[in-house]
Amino acid sequence: MTTTATVTQESGDARRASTHATDEARELAGSHILCEALVREGVELLYGYPGGAIMPFYDALPAYPRLHHVLVRHEQAAAHAADGYARATGKVGVCVATSGPGATNLVTGLATAYMDSTPVVAITGQVGRPFIGRDAFQETDVLGLTLPITKHNFLVRRVEELADVVHEAFQLARSGRPGPVLIDVPKDVQFAKTVYRPAASVRSIELYRATRVPQPAPEAIQRAARLIAQARRPVIMSGHGVILSNAYSELRALAEKTNIPVITTLLGLSAFPVDHPLFLGMPGMHGPAFVNRAIGVTDLIIGVGLRFDDRVTGKVSEFAPQAQIIHIDIDPSELNKVKPAIVPILADAKAALAALAEAVEPGDHREWLSELRQWEAEEQERARRLSRPVPYPTPTDILDAIYEVTDGEAIVVSDVGQHQMWTARFYKWTHPNSHITSGGLGTMGFALPAAMGVKMGRPEATVWVVAGDGGFQMNIQELATLRDEGVEIKVAIMNNGYLGMVRQWQEFFHQRNYSETPISSPDYVKLAEAYGLTGMRVERREDVQAAVQKAMQTPGTVIIDFAIEAEANVYPMVPPGAAITDMIIESE
Repeated sequence: MTTTATVTQESGDARRASTHATDEARELAGSHILCEALVREGVELLYGYPGGAIMPFYDALPAYPRLHHVLVRHEQAAAHAADGYARATGKVGVCVATSGPGATNLVTGLATAYMDSTPVVAITGQVGRPFIGRDAFQETDVLGLTLPITKHNFLVRRVEELADVVHEAFQLARSGRPGPVLIDVPKDVQFAKTVYRPAASVRSIELYRATRVPQPAPEAIQRAARLIAQARRPVIMSGHGVILSNAYSELRALAEKTNIPVITTLLGLSAFPVDHPLFLGMPGMHGPAFVNRAIGVTDLIIGVGLRFDDRVTGKVSEFAPQAQIIHIDIDPSELNKVKPAIVPILADAKAALAALAEAVEPGDHREWLSELRQWEAEEQERARRLSRPVPYPTPTDILDAIYEVTDGEAIVVSDVGQHQMWTARFYKWTHPNSHITSGGLGTMGFALPAAMGVKMGRPEATVWVVAGDGGFQMNIQELATLRDEGVEIKVAIMNNGYLGMVRQWQEFFHQRNYSETPISSPDYVKLAEAYGLTGMRVERREDVQAAVQKAMQTPGTVIIDFAIEAEANVYPMVPPGAAITDMIIESE
């Protein structure tokens, strides 16, 4: 799993002094205390949808103009937008919903954030305390529902606790291994009044002391350095933790000093530039064949901020059978969970990589690198032989055009499916934290609202969505939110008329029984117009570049509907339950 802290912790006093003008004690309702606490945590954006149980909070909200609320069209989109905002900025994302269906609609978004270690605070209204447990209107046990998919959740039973709980939730969300935290606030607690003292919460300070980032043990660093010195075919496997800890320069320093090639997981993409001579690619189910082949023969894996999930390892017993493993992770539960590590290092990725880069001797692995590049060249030559002229846009045409027209400066938010794998494989990730997607949960519908959060958190950035026609329709209603907020993103839909990845599995493993995978789409050009946006459709390969260029020149959100090959497949592919070296390769 992803592993490292992302935000430098300010002292509570400094943070609060910088975000509010007065520290005077005064009597306030819980709804206002909630707003005060959010302001003092530095919150600027929150995504939500009002309803009965959260109405007092929304009544107080206009009195706090520093809290810019974005009215989404579905609560799931609020969670994804908060998630995208957090990933792009390193800050805690905030989403808000009412009780019952409002709270349950957040669940998929919170699970997405939990699986990918994104710091999010979700605030839900709850029925009044006297009605809890009595099946009141729109009552749901949101604590029970979210217990497995949050770092922690709170039910605020007294208004006097509310401010402390908010500050504690933010500390929990951002500290250690980041993740989502939920605060459930009964309606009568929002109405209740108490004397609010803005001083830093003692509980929050104690929590910070208890969850400070562990430093790498010197003896573990020395053992790891000795293993690196002895290795003949080593690889570095970089995960999301490198991005979360902002450890880009430390990763590069270690790789360059030791001359060890770097593999990046799906969520680790953009932690190491693809144009660097030590970059290899993505491992696992849809990784290039030569990368998986390298894992099959490596004698040492330096795993940083990754959890060795099943899409990376394939059949665990046959994953890297000759390799010793050094595993750096901030979460002790991840160490030795999937693959035993001969040197487990419990630490923040940035600190551990810096210490390791200092401890190792310069390395020379030219022979190993030469062998890898030969395998890569053979794979590329095979791909060239299999390529054929086609009249319609191809995924690589689309991705190359986005990269070229934006000079590689865009943040690309991909949805889930075949297009996600094409994007991961073929886009040129040259800038840190430029790749955002749902990795662990694989949530279709993630990209559009997440991109909204990315753009609002990074307004200076160019943001592109790459989506399939299936996933894009899952949160298509957020086009209205983009229009209302004046948020400008560009959308590339790879439209093949199928739920493409499911169809591919049906082709390979279910004798082409395409059960319920053909899917229709609206006319995206007319749809964009209906939402007050711009839409285009591209059916010819030669029109791809011009369409992307026009989208960049057109103000506001633009949707491009690219009609790609209906039965295009992602190659290679590791069958379920197989070793990652046992791949389905496109036949000649």
